[in-house]
Amino acid sequence: MLEAQVLRHLRHANAVARRARDLGKHPFGAVLVAPDGETVLAEQGNIDTVNHAENTLARTAATNFSPDYLWQCTLVTTVEPCAMCAATQYWAHIGRLVFGITEARLLELTGNHGDNPTMHLPCRTVLAAGQKHFEITGPVPALEPEIAALHSGFWK
Repeated sequence: MLEAQVLRHLRHANAVARRARDLGKHPFGAVLVAPDGETVLAEQGNIDTVNHAENTLARTAATNFSPDYLWQCTLVTTVEPCAMCAATQYWAHIGRLVFGITEARLLELTGNHGDNPTMHLPCRTVLAAGQKHFEITGPVPALEPEIAALHSGFWK
């Protein structure tokens, strides 16, 4: 995916996160991008502490597209996927990942909040533990302020 595409799709995911926040959900958003790097196949905001944007989107994608097709797709998400979401991406067979900010940066923004007890287990570690090689891009410093802005004040 070209840099301009990465930025555009991360901004789209952040708009989805903003909508989730406006609906009273945690401000996380994800989009699934087709192999052409342009077409958005699906989008998902955070639902709750178990049904994260990424794992919900990955499960839905796995029921609607073949594994061979998904392997060519990209999951674009505002924040580095947690261990649960990275594992769901692994099993859904979505071959590429783009994320905006790291889990470590999220922890700085949320603190020790009971609704978001972050787990320091980088998605690269989770995905590297499997038998597939994923293409991972992130974090994307150019969009950190935009993504962080949705979290600032939310977790107080």
